[in-house]
Amino acid sequence: MKDDIIVTKDLCKTYVLGKITVPALKPTSISIKRGDYISIVGPSGSGKSTFMNLLGCLDTPTSGNLIIEGTDVSKLNENQLAKIRREKIGFIFQKYNLIPTLNAIDNVALSMSFVGINLKTRLKRAEELLGLVDLSKRISHKPSELSGGEQQRVAIARALSNKPSIILADEPTGNVDTKSGDKIMNILEDINSQGETIIIVTHDLDIAKRANRNLYIHDGEVVEAAY
Repeated sequence: MKDDIIVTKDLCKTYVLGKITVPALKPTSISIKRGDYISIVGPSGSGKSTFMNLLGCLDTPTSGNLIIEGTDVSKLNENQLAKIRREKIGFIFQKYNLIPTLNAIDNVALSMSFVGINLKTRLKRAEELLGLVDLSKRISHKPSELSGGEQQRVAIARALSNKPSIILADEPTGNVDTKSGDKIMNILEDINSQGETIIIVTHDLDIAKRANRNLYIHDGEVVEAAY
């Protein structure tokens, strides 16, 4: 039986803008199992990004609890949250966020330096990961020399570099063509089949339908959905 990797208990985020209170995420209680493949869908402004940022420890809740692998991260300070992000969460962003002056292998290897892995090991693992995403022949190319789909595959390799427990992907196919998008999704699904927990935010229902479980957000409320 799969264990819970993420649990939220009345997780809530409210923004105060002058005299106006905006409930970006209403109290949400869900559990995500290790190895789940989840899509999060909702219109613009619905709270998807807020929810993703909370799950990724990029933001802190106004109230409620977020428990990752048994640790209540809603009670941690910024240094402790940074450690959780480094060691437990791999991020894939819509705009790739690669460093333009570094080639593919150095972009992937860089994040490993923050957890104290030596250079030789970093480069070896980065090369293996780029092979996993079918970029063995592009490891010396900088982002400007890669297509959008190739850049996103470098970003996937980077997200895997520190062997995270959870992969959070924000519109991973949003900036690529259909063929590249399908290749990216196939890679993520292969990773999930090996036991990795994948959570994807998307506007694309065809992408959402590929997940094993779907969450829908509207006006800050998270509900289970079926597509």
